[in-house]
Amino acid sequence: MFSLVMNWMRDNKILPQISDTERQALEAGDVWIDGQFFGGNIDFQTILDEAYDTLPANEQAFLDGPVEELLNMANGYEIQRKRVVPPEIIDFMGKNGFFAMQIAKEYGGMPFSTQGKSAVMAKITPYSGALSALVVIPNSLGAAELLGHYGTEEQKKYYLPKLATGEFMPCFGLTEPTAGSDAASIKAEGEVFKDSDGEIKFKLNFRKRYITLAPISNLVSLAVRLHDPENLLGKGEDAGITVVLVEKGAPGTEGLHIGDHHDPIGEYFDNGPIVGKDVIVSAKDVLGGIEHVGGGWKMLMESLAGGRMVSLPASGISAMRVGAAAAGAYSMVRQQFGIPIGQMEGIEAKIGKMAALSYTYEAARVFGCSAVDHGIQPPVTSAIMKAYSTETARELGIDAMDVMAGAAVMQGPNNIVGRGYCAAPVAITVEGANIMTRTLMIFGQGATRCHPYAYKVVEAVENNDVASFRKNLTGWMLQFFIGIVMTLVRGATRGWFTVKIPDVAPETKTFYRRFGWATTRFGLLTNLAMFFIGGKLKARGNLTGRYADIVAWLYIGISALRRFEAEGRRSEDLPLVTYSATYALAQIQRAFEGLYENFDGPVGLILRTVGRSWIGMNPLAKMPNDKMSHDAAQVLQRYDAQFLRLQDGLYLEEGKTTGMGRLLDAFKKTTEAEPVRQKIRAAQHARTLPRGRTEEMAEAARDAKVISTTEFDTLVAARQACLNAIEVDVFTPEEYIAPQPHGVTATGNGGQ
Repeated sequence: MFSLVMNWMRDNKILPQISDTERQALEAGDVWIDGQFFGGNIDFQTILDEAYDTLPANEQAFLDGPVEELLNMANGYEIQRKRVVPPEIIDFMGKNGFFAMQIAKEYGGMPFSTQGKSAVMAKITPYSGALSALVVIPNSLGAAELLGHYGTEEQKKYYLPKLATGEFMPCFGLTEPTAGSDAASIKAEGEVFKDSDGEIKFKLNFRKRYITLAPISNLVSLAVRLHDPENLLGKGEDAGITVVLVEKGAPGTEGLHIGDHHDPIGEYFDNGPIVGKDVIVSAKDVLGGIEHVGGGWKMLMESLAGGRMVSLPASGISAMRVGAAAAGAYSMVRQQFGIPIGQMEGIEAKIGKMAALSYTYEAARVFGCSAVDHGIQPPVTSAIMKAYSTETARELGIDAMDVMAGAAVMQGPNNIVGRGYCAAPVAITVEGANIMTRTLMIFGQGATRCHPYAYKVVEAVENNDVASFRKNLTGWMLQFFIGIVMTLVRGATRGWFTVKIPDVAPETKTFYRRFGWATTRFGLLTNLAMFFIGGKLKARGNLTGRYADIVAWLYIGISALRRFEAEGRRSEDLPLVTYSATYALAQIQRAFEGLYENFDGPVGLILRTVGRSWIGMNPLAKMPNDKMSHDAAQVLQRYDAQFLRLQDGLYLEEGKTTGMGRLLDAFKKTTEAEPVRQKIRAAQHARTLPRGRTEEMAEAARDAKVISTTEFDTLVAARQACLNAIEVDVFTPEEYIAPQPHGVTATGNGGQ
């Protein structure tokens, strides 16, 4: 019977069809806690037992020392304006290990943990995109990482020491005009031949674009599809996608054209095309040697399995945190109608959202990087972090712009959030565009790879293994029917029944119950999708996107709970946890509603009617209310120990009189002056002083002995600092108007 069922499922394409490139992606990396989500039964104790690491002492010292020194000596605004990183900055970076964090000590490197690399990128990125690119590419997907994993000993000894010092500046040549998100369809070609000396070589012809660091790079890790008409490599005529190391200026590379620039939106960083015409390289230049011919796609997938957890999440989350800190401070420094704008509920709602989501995403970053540091390469969770952190950074960037208004609109060295807002589409686009990542990768890969039975059943069908098919299909069916029962029970009891809660803070137990309840329903709906939509899932991007939203917010929301426990249940952080968990559950609820409303087939009718009505009457959560927003906002509206702790790891420009340094100085002073204002208000309430704005009553309050001379000076200093902090940049005509070519006026018509 099982043989007949297996054949029927294969012939009718009930299960997802997996191509060779998809299989390599599925087999790259590991299943982590995401497996519990897809299995529909969560064990919170195992999640709380997962690592949540702090930085090693040497890496923290690097952040506090060389990274701080780098950012103090660099001028982010001037780098952006002039579109060049000064040579002395690059020299400093080379001498202090900024290019060596992916390289083993034996090759001159300074290896860092995944979290350490992420923390360095997070500190640098909001200040300068150009400096960030110089750290990200050498220490993420690039020659050093690939050589470390796959390179021959000869290649490692030659390249890695020079990469560590910056003598070699790497870039990775993958994207092409016709191969973007569909990177496996690259057209770059390498033709295999023997030269006159009998040595096997490749003639490369390619056109790459969007390549970060290409304009200043002299070592390209180039992805090409090798064509071997004489089968000289013994791997057939189509030898497959291969990574070849191309050194600029080496013999045979005269046809390599590199150095031109693209102009990325919002934030300058070196990026450009690479074109090659009849570039000749040796077969010895295959990364990893001849045995890795055709292994380029696998290399890429294995690198991205954990790599997506590092650079782009660090960039997105640091942008969130800087925007939140700046907007929170500005909301108390800027006054309108006689009060700080942060006391207005419309502003407060945005500040609360920024405070809570920057907290929970930072939790997700540390949690995910800790997993990678403990040997886990979770491709699904990494994809979640790439897509959702950058998407939320764009959303919160808009909120920060709204709060800071003109101070965020007018460009110049004092604009803290404007460049990040403008540059947000870059992070949205690279390493897999977010639309594709959300609608194709997260659930498409996760439903097969992370499900406890699906991939095993697919493999059994493909291998015609009836015994394995029977074992895993029966296990799947049992899981499916248990899922139906548990979804009904947990829904009826709102997670109270059978969701085992570990010993956690009493205030957070309700969130564990509801996340457990949501996981059970998600597991059931995953099975329904596999059974009733099956091979057509790839074409149902809207549906799979909603599934992705659920699994993403399960991970993000639970990360906030994990952080709260790991950091000792700080009571002052509870408003952030409450808001974050509620927000995550509300996003999951919204995604469930979309799934129920759009599910097809016979089961879809039940979901669209009875099911949709039930989950509407019995929601997981609603969006955070006004009190949650107020409580969360307060965290960013007081300059105190908690504020500084939550900004740990950011570059706050201490001592600088522009940008964030100027704003935080005003924020600190106005916070310190608040008790003085309270004395004046109390005197006004007691009618000792007349009505009026507190600053306007300062002299009268001093003269009436309501406040001391020292307190008066504190208030005056705070007022002046706040006035300075809300000023925007002004440029003279000579500074503002770019030099014009000879004979052309600023109007562009030569004065005619």
